[in-house]
Amino acid sequence: MARTGPKNSARRVLTWLGAIFVVLTAVLAGGVMTGHASWAPKLALDLEGGTQMILAPRVEGASDINEEQLNQAVAIIRQRVDGSGVAEAEISTQSGRNVVVSLPGTPSKETRDLIQASADMNFRPVIAAGDPAAIPAEQRTPDDQLNKPTAEPANASDINWVTPDVQKEFEALDCVNPSAEKRDRSDPAKPLVACEPATDKTPATKYILGPVEVKGQDISDSTFSQVQGAQGSVTNAWGVNIVFNGDATAKFKAVTERLNQFYVAAQAQGTEDPKSQFAIVLDDKVLSAPRALAVITDGKPQITGNFTQASAKALSDQLRYGALPISFEIQSQEQISATLGGDQLRLGLLAGMIGLVLVVIYSLFQYRALGFVTIASLVVAGLLTYLAIAILGWTENYRLSLAGVAGLIVAIGQTADSFIVYFERIRDELREGRGLVSAVENGWKRAKRTVLASKAVNLLAALVLYFVAVGNVRGFAFTLGLTALADLLVVFMFTHPMLQVLARTKFFGEGHRFSGLSPDRLGAVPLYRGAGRLRTPDEKPTAVRPRNAGAAAEAERRMTIAERRLAAKGQLTGTSNGSKEEK
Repeated sequence: MARTGPKNSARRVLTWLGAIFVVLTAVLAGGVMTGHASWAPKLALDLEGGTQMILAPRVEGASDINEEQLNQAVAIIRQRVDGSGVAEAEISTQSGRNVVVSLPGTPSKETRDLIQASADMNFRPVIAAGDPAAIPAEQRTPDDQLNKPTAEPANASDINWVTPDVQKEFEALDCVNPSAEKRDRSDPAKPLVACEPATDKTPATKYILGPVEVKGQDISDSTFSQVQGAQGSVTNAWGVNIVFNGDATAKFKAVTERLNQFYVAAQAQGTEDPKSQFAIVLDDKVLSAPRALAVITDGKPQITGNFTQASAKALSDQLRYGALPISFEIQSQEQISATLGGDQLRLGLLAGMIGLVLVVIYSLFQYRALGFVTIASLVVAGLLTYLAIAILGWTENYRLSLAGVAGLIVAIGQTADSFIVYFERIRDELREGRGLVSAVENGWKRAKRTVLASKAVNLLAALVLYFVAVGNVRGFAFTLGLTALADLLVVFMFTHPMLQVLARTKFFGEGHRFSGLSPDRLGAVPLYRGAGRLRTPDEKPTAVRPRNAGAAAEAERRMTIAERRLAAKGQLTGTSNGSKEEK
């Protein structure tokens, strides 16, 4: 039972590894079949090419932009791009004036709109909503007409903000087929006529909005989550959570007190009053216009409605990154090629193949048949890494850059190093006279501590580099950390179990000269010498097999300091009959 236990355990571990491969492949295959994934990893800008946009910043009320504002613009645009899920994007300045945004592939409309969005985000109360322009003039009733101003507005929700010109603009506005004519930035102290674009669940709506009451720069944070019910249970609905800073908290409380009064009065009459709504406006377009169902006193409102997870995330990102104090105008937009990156990729892959071939040659020369275990382990690690990168490209929009490829190439040597540490520990155990099965188990106990320490250092270095660096260097750090995890998985779930199985085969177990684990070629002296004799401390490998003096010298050279001291002590105090002498 003792001899078959490790073998059965090894088979179970190998089965688990096979199950992991099957699951990862099935997940990726499912994504390919649904059209959302691809067997090939997504490539970054330097390898695939993409779109380059040059943005000209413009500060409201000033002709020039300072360096601090420009750096802030670059930082927030990078947050916008990262928040939209685009990986390996490049954002930089040009001539100290413009912002250059380069995105891999062809960015979606949502990503492009998010990048182009200026900092003109604010909160305005709704005065009127609807689409009276769709009603023929002869069919309109007095209730369809907006009241004319009779006095100075008392607050931002006052109907007296609606002048005849505002009413005319409201009736002429078409949200379904908007005019392409460029409009000037709206005055925050005056009313605004704006549209809320149509969604899958709601039609396009146009509004008359009052003056700005809360600025977008007053948002400290914005997240999205599932809405909790009255009893604290999580529902299937999605909402957007906003956190205002200290100054805006008091302003928002006063606003919601007024809007909630409209809501309560309308509810008492069984109707809905648009003046209970508070519009979130970005670049003079309404993102959302929720109703004030309660008075918000802590500056932490939650927007609920017909949100999906995707739409809630999109609104949350727009709120979080929309408070940029600079507006932008696209000067140019063009497609960029990846010719240079493609050439560098080919050279990099060639270098990687040369390195892999050298590792294979060294493994076969140094470890003979045991070297095929190294080759197989590298193949398994490579397949795991490839599947992980392909799945991450589908689920997290991760894109493999040239720096990431460099990380994969560097990982070849680091991965092979783990196997070499393990093999050398097994050889040391064989030189001590143990059998192969025992040498594999004892060598593994000593080797796994070294492997874990080595990979912990690699992971720590990759994490520090990933969070400290920017741009493509993060791609290098990511693949370096990913391959370190794959290496650990392969060593524990493939290499060691495979050696447990091979140790019980005739070829390796009997120490074939080409197995790489031959006791004769390693100059080992067995513990049991036969005829009831055990190996004595003063017996060296060379005493039994002088023809393997080179191997014995190599074994002695590989001894640790503690082992050398123990060996020296045995030489000084041991005798042929096992008695002790004084030094």
